[in-house]
Amino acid sequence: MTKNHALRPGLLLVGLLLVAAAVRAAPPPERAEKFFTDGVAALQAGEGAAALAHFSEALKLKPNWVEALVNRGQASVLLGRWDSALEDFTKALQLKPTCFEALYNRGRLYTKLGEPDKAAADYTAALKIKKEDWQVYYNRGNAFLDGGKYAQALQDFDQALKLKPRTPEILHNRGLARLELGQAGPALEDFGQALTLDPGFARALYNRGRALEKLGRPAEARGAYRAFLQAADPNTDKDLMERALQRLREMPEQ
Repeated sequence: MTKNHALRPGLLLVGLLLVAAAVRAAPPPERAEKFFTDGVAALQAGEGAAALAHFSEALKLKPNWVEALVNRGQASVLLGRWDSALEDFTKALQLKPTCFEALYNRGRLYTKLGEPDKAAADYTAALKIKKEDWQVYYNRGNAFLDGGKYAQALQDFDQALKLKPRTPEILHNRGLARLELGQAGPALEDFGQALTLDPGFARALYNRGRALEKLGRPAEARGAYRAFLQAADPNTDKDLMERALQRLREMPEQ
């Protein structure tokens, strides 16, 4: 029995070597396809480093493979290598300016990089390719929101809701745009609808408090802030929790 157990790793190693040799012996297009397929599987499993390695091997064999560039860019995003991701998405678009996936993912990356105008431009180009994609309208709305273009953000959230009704995140962000435009009443309605659909939506509770304050309803605002503090996650909502506590300290008791 001991001998059998000792032999198994060696047999497995031989099997792996045979597979590797078969991949090397295959024609370059077939090898590239194998690397690409393995990269997609790794990406879907959230294994950024493995995906990056597979797509890089595929690109050595097919340097101008647009899909491999986009997917390698996504792997780099997973790893936090944003500069490398930007290079891959941009090169993909140089090769194929109408690549929806490259435009969409570069738009998301520009948002992470704090460049909302560039993100909005990519989403605008993406919408010329897919005119009825609610996610692109939503993301462009967020880019406009980040860039202080609240009226344009509101239009995009309206369109996103036509395509994807009753979505808490879209309702919430439309409420943010309305709040910035001085439309506290409609904003309060949006936050309320978002909470009806998702009662645990902590940020909607916080922003409901903001809208109630603007409407001159401090007692209700205090209640909203207290509810937010109970529902908030300290790991992700720390800044808002500090703001809510500050508002509770500053607002008069009634």
